[in-house]
Amino acid sequence: MSNQVKDLNINAPSQENFDEVMKKYDRESNVRIWTGKPAIAVKAILIGFSLFCIWVTLFATFLEEIRLTSFMGLIVLLGFLYYPANKNNNKENHIPWYDILGMILGTGAFLYYTFNAEQIIQQGTRFQPYQIVIAVIGIIALLEVTRRSVGWPILIVALFFIVYALVYGLTNPSALGRLNYLVRNLFYAKTGILSTPINVCSKYIVVFIIFGAFLERTGISELFINLANCIAGRFAGGPAKVAVISSALCGMVSGSSVGNTVTTGSVTIPMMKETGYKSSFAGAVEAAASTGGQIMPPIMGAAAFLMADIIGVPYSDILSRAIFPAVLYFTGIFVAVHLEAKKHGLTGVPVEKLPKFSQLLKKIYLLAPLVLLVIWVSKNMMTMQRAAAYSIVVAILVGVIEGFVSGDRFTLKKFLESLEAGGRGTITVGAACGVAGIISGTITMTGLANEMINAIVAVAGDKLFIALFLTMLCCIVLGMGVPTTATYCIMAATCAPILTRMGVPIIAAHFFVFYFGIVADITPPVALAAYAGSAIAKSNPMRTAIAATKMAVAAFLIPYIFCFSPAMLLIDTTVSSVIIIYATALIGIMAVAAALEGYLFTDMKIWERIIMIVGGIMLISPGTITDAAGVAVIAVALILQFISKKRIANA
Repeated sequence: MSNQVKDLNINAPSQENFDEVMKKYDRESNVRIWTGKPAIAVKAILIGFSLFCIWVTLFATFLEEIRLTSFMGLIVLLGFLYYPANKNNNKENHIPWYDILGMILGTGAFLYYTFNAEQIIQQGTRFQPYQIVIAVIGIIALLEVTRRSVGWPILIVALFFIVYALVYGLTNPSALGRLNYLVRNLFYAKTGILSTPINVCSKYIVVFIIFGAFLERTGISELFINLANCIAGRFAGGPAKVAVISSALCGMVSGSSVGNTVTTGSVTIPMMKETGYKSSFAGAVEAAASTGGQIMPPIMGAAAFLMADIIGVPYSDILSRAIFPAVLYFTGIFVAVHLEAKKHGLTGVPVEKLPKFSQLLKKIYLLAPLVLLVIWVSKNMMTMQRAAAYSIVVAILVGVIEGFVSGDRFTLKKFLESLEAGGRGTITVGAACGVAGIISGTITMTGLANEMINAIVAVAGDKLFIALFLTMLCCIVLGMGVPTTATYCIMAATCAPILTRMGVPIIAAHFFVFYFGIVADITPPVALAAYAGSAIAKSNPMRTAIAATKMAVAAFLIPYIFCFSPAMLLIDTTVSSVIIIYATALIGIMAVAAALEGYLFTDMKIWERIIMIVGGIMLISPGTITDAAGVAVIAVALILQFISKKRIANA
């Protein structure tokens, strides 16, 4: 941590508490304890895996089946090697015999496909019983690695669809026939594990994960936190505003709501509490802002690149359409923390303790990898994976420069740590994407996708709102505890088609499901980011989750507007219309945030809050009539607040 952050005299949690919170709420942190030579060996394997992934994405020309199965085989091997079956039974330098057996069999199943890919492709649908057994072993191993590294929610969903297919969904009257058909299509065909999610993961996402690991070690997170302090630290409730800004910037790179909550929250939450914010409010601010980092362009936790590939549009299209919704989201949180500060008379951080902008400007070079990545990809100067690989090189150069400037050299050790962290981060995303392929493949081959779509369309009739609401519930359930990129893969395969069937433009549909998949991290009952924030803040978990949900109200409102009025995503609109939509939506979000906070000029009465919410929603919803009505309604609420404040002042 930089001296500038330390100078704020914040009682940040110890490293032990940090690790404890991560292990409790972030499944990826429940890892085996390796020390000494075994630790060196495991690190070497992770480093080798990262280098292999970079080489494959840039230079490999062999069959796609070979690339995907070798990638999955390594994911299974590393999953068993790195994650114990039970976090409470984790001995140092110990791996049980059953884990060794699972690792060998699971890895062997995928590598069998790797080394026999051409023969298997030529077989068509004629598979021997032993090949079906190999496939079953591979599927079970992948599911177990996912349980260990990601958690139960996504696994339960996958098992539900598998059981549905075997018991009811497939038409073959023979139980053995159903099993053969399902396993063959899930393991050997490109309709299951080897479908789009894992293809994109192995080709694009893994390089961005490694890039993120290098970027973090250049000191960019500290730059973001110091920049946020410089911008907002001195104002009322400054530390909370710092949390909003810094978490938005750090979260877009991290790709993990929980990880970002704990990392930046270890600095910002104690700052907020020391300023005077309630513990639950401080934890909620950090959780809501960190979760919002996943929708923050230009990276969006790597989902922006994934969305561009799945939809089939240029990355620049995703970038331009994502900017304003993200601004609306963080405006709502920013207004909430500002009004909370005004309500309780909270101050900011003393100016003398804040970093100077002139000092931060000298470190502007830290942004070079990020800026160049966006330019290379948005201008179509090179492929996404090549741009990410070149950005890694730039990040290394920036790290070396920063080492000479700060004295904290970017040594060979840091280089290897970055590769290790990148390989480690790929395990969970790779496993989750593989299971996402199982889910989407099972839904497709049983025809359940069409049945789900038809059922929701039948229930909704011609009422788009009902279809959106039911889809929202599906997204929140399916997104519980799942990494950002895997969440989007699942949503794109299962939920987005529902909305496109209802006539929603494909980009709006994908933004809708992505948003609601992400907010699952702060939506009770499985609000992992909010619970992680509460652990650092030492607050009531459910109260923190509810507060975070209130603060993230924009994420629950704006996606509906995407679908009712795609102009908000710059679809079929004009410049003047966009300006009006953005201006009225901003005012509407601010009004709703104030109503939920219950304070504007003074404490709001219940009817004032209701009036403000109604007016705010009218302004958020594009349309001349609704905008005019919204302005009038909010004007009434403002007059009532002004009268109340004057009455209190004269009392």
